[in-house]
Amino acid sequence: MEQVVVGLDIGTTKTCAVIGYLNENGQIEIAGVGIAPSRGLKNGIIVNIDNTVSSIVKSIEDAELMAGCEVSSVFVGVTGQHVKGENSRGVVAVANRNRTITPIEIKRVIEAAQAVVIPMDREIIHVLSKEFSVDDQTGIKDPIGMSGVRLEAEVHIITGSSTSIQNLLKSVNKAGFHCGDMIFSPLASSEATLSRDERDLGVALVDIGGGTTDVIVYVEGGVSYSSVLSIGGIHVTNDISIGLRTPLDSAEVIKKKYGCGVVDLIDASETIEVPSVGGRAPRRLFRQELAQIIEPRMIEIMEMVDQELLRSGKKDILAAGIVLTGGGSMMEGAVDAAERVFNMPVRVGVPVEVSGLKDVVSTPLYSNGVGLLKYGIRMSQFRSKKSRPGKGSINSLKDKFKRFFEEYL
Repeated sequence: MEQVVVGLDIGTTKTCAVIGYLNENGQIEIAGVGIAPSRGLKNGIIVNIDNTVSSIVKSIEDAELMAGCEVSSVFVGVTGQHVKGENSRGVVAVANRNRTITPIEIKRVIEAAQAVVIPMDREIIHVLSKEFSVDDQTGIKDPIGMSGVRLEAEVHIITGSSTSIQNLLKSVNKAGFHCGDMIFSPLASSEATLSRDERDLGVALVDIGGGTTDVIVYVEGGVSYSSVLSIGGIHVTNDISIGLRTPLDSAEVIKKKYGCGVVDLIDASETIEVPSVGGRAPRRLFRQELAQIIEPRMIEIMEMVDQELLRSGKKDILAAGIVLTGGGSMMEGAVDAAERVFNMPVRVGVPVEVSGLKDVVSTPLYSNGVGLLKYGIRMSQFRSKKSRPGKGSINSLKDKFKRFFEEYL
């Protein structure tokens, strides 16, 4: 087996591990998956390290058993309302004698762009290049080799709370694994579900998880806006539990089996069985009653996302529309509810361009885990290429940067 990589999605309601590798045909092959209930997080933030460790160990053990191998390093997703995204610009003079832009100038301009004031209790997770400008020419994706006197970069900086990131790292280490890297969760989900055309045209990915809803906006191929909302599928479950007076576990089962985000889609005569509390006999209710509880919350989630899209200033140029993913997108009527609020095309995103256990992971539930795996494989490739000695230092460095731009930016 080739170099094995693990994507670890530590969520509010479930922890998911996906093991895979790059096969001889250059395809990403899924070798094993594992899912364990999550008990140690609230709204994407760790509140109990021991419970989180147990979830990590269980999910990875199940994935290892399926894959028939042991792993030591994982690529971890990070989300929660503590994660913030902001745009920044940097400008440098092209100071070399030939006025030719090299990787050295790229590094300088990225450093200039990320020289923003970040509070002491926060740290940078990603600096994502959107586009470059050389003198008066804008919209350049890869300026290496071009001539000019002034290089400008527009980047999207994603930062997170240092304590939340350290607790995540501590949980992974305590579970007995090395953290290869931390990746902003919707960035990973994008890696698994979005096409290059969608990113170029303009698209918003909305990842509805258990405790959070992540939003990331792509315009002209680059990340233009990102946000994390502390609302998700668990809030729908709570509403069902209270509205139908049923235990939380039963409410989760009912939501997955009978839930619908739009009342109008349900036959008025359809009924469901609802477990009662305190040993009382189950009751039969019309399924529309369940949808009447779910619909307002689903609409609320979509309206909160819509506010974020308006705040981004990019809503009117999202030619590829909205892509929903995550467990919350699997509910019947989720797309209908979204289209009513956003007034634009909406589709459900599932992991694509993978082989092996393709049928198992072809669901929005695995978008984040598969995305982390794909990100991890590409990052491992980039690092291994970077560590190899090149023939001509500037040319090999240029090639590495070009590959990096093609794969990540």
